[in-house]
Amino acid sequence: MQIGIDSFVAIDPEHQHEGSPSAVQRMANILEEIELADRVGLDDFGIGEHHRTEYLDSAPAVILAAAAARTKQIRLTSAVTVLSAADPVRVFQEFATLDLISKGRAEMVVGRGSFTEAFPLFGFDVRDYDSLFAEKLDLLLRIRDNPEITWTGKHRAPLQEQGIYPRPLQTPIPIWVGVGGTPASFARAGALGLPLVVAIIGGEPHRFRPLIDLYREAGARAGHPPEKLKVGLHMIGFIGETSTQAKDDFFTGYKRAFDKIGEERGWPRTTRAHFEAGCSLKGALMIGDAEYVASKILYVNEALGGIARLNFQMTVATVPHAQMLKSIELLGTKLAPIIREKLPG
Repeated sequence: MQIGIDSFVAIDPEHQHEGSPSAVQRMANILEEIELADRVGLDDFGIGEHHRTEYLDSAPAVILAAAAARTKQIRLTSAVTVLSAADPVRVFQEFATLDLISKGRAEMVVGRGSFTEAFPLFGFDVRDYDSLFAEKLDLLLRIRDNPEITWTGKHRAPLQEQGIYPRPLQTPIPIWVGVGGTPASFARAGALGLPLVVAIIGGEPHRFRPLIDLYREAGARAGHPPEKLKVGLHMIGFIGETSTQAKDDFFTGYKRAFDKIGEERGWPRTTRAHFEAGCSLKGALMIGDAEYVASKILYVNEALGGIARLNFQMTVATVPHAQMLKSIELLGTKLAPIIREKLPG
C-alpha cells in the first residue's frame, strides 16, 4: 500500500492576527511540507482544487510544478481536479508539462468536486453536474491516448484533427477518478478501468465496501483485470508522538473548518465527542500515534478488500507549521514502515 498526503493548502484569514501565516508564508510552508514528505519516503503528495477564501489551492498544477523542481522521488498529483468546470485540453497540457518537469512523476485525480463554486466561476450550470463530468472525462481520456483527435460534444467546442501538446513522459499518464458516495460514479470508474480514489471524511469506512464491490464488479464485466482496478482512499489524518497529542493538536482547526462548512450545509456544530468517535478504531479519522493509526489502516484495508493507496488529508484543518512538519516526519518514518512490513509488495 502506498502512503501519501493530500493538502488543500488551508489558511485561516480570520485569525492571522493570532499568528496564522500569510498567504505568501503558507505557500512557502506547503513547498517545505512536500519536500519533507519526499525526504522521508512517502509515496505521493496531492494538492486539491478549491475556489474559496480558506484554501490556496485554486491552481494545483502550479504548486505541484514548484514542488517538482524541489523533490526527487515523490509522485505529484491533484486531489482532485474539478474536471466538470475545467477544459480537459488545458488540464492535460498542464499535467503533461508537470510530468516533464518532474521527469515522470505526475498523476491526476479528477472528479466533480464536493463544492460548487467552480461552476458559476467558470460559466457552467451546476445542474449539468454529472453530464459535464462524463463528457469531459471522455475527452480527457481520448487526449491521453491520442496526440491528435477529432471530437464532438455538448459542453465544449468540437475538435477537428487537433494536436494536443506537449505529450507527457509517462505513457499513459495516470488518471484516477475521485468519488464520494454516488453508486453511479463507482460503476463508471470500474467500467472505464480507471483507478479509484474514495473520499471518506466521516462515518465508518467499512460501509463503503458495497460501493467498492460495485466498482470492481463493473470493471470485471467490462473485461478489465483485477490488478487494473486499484482503490485509493482520501481520509482525514494526523500523526503525533502520542494519540492524545495528535488529537489535541488537530481538533481546534478541524472544528473550525467543519463548523464553517456546516453553517453552509446545515450540519450540526462539531463537538469533541463527535471528533473522538471518528478517531475510534472503526471511525473515519486517521488520527493518533503511528502504531494506533497503522492498526486502523490494516483494519480498513481488510474491511474494504485491499487498498492500493491511502492519502492523509492533513490540512483540512489549519495546524501550526512546526506541528505539521513533525506529523509528516512521523508519517514517513514511523507509520509507513509499519504498513510496508505488514502489507509488503
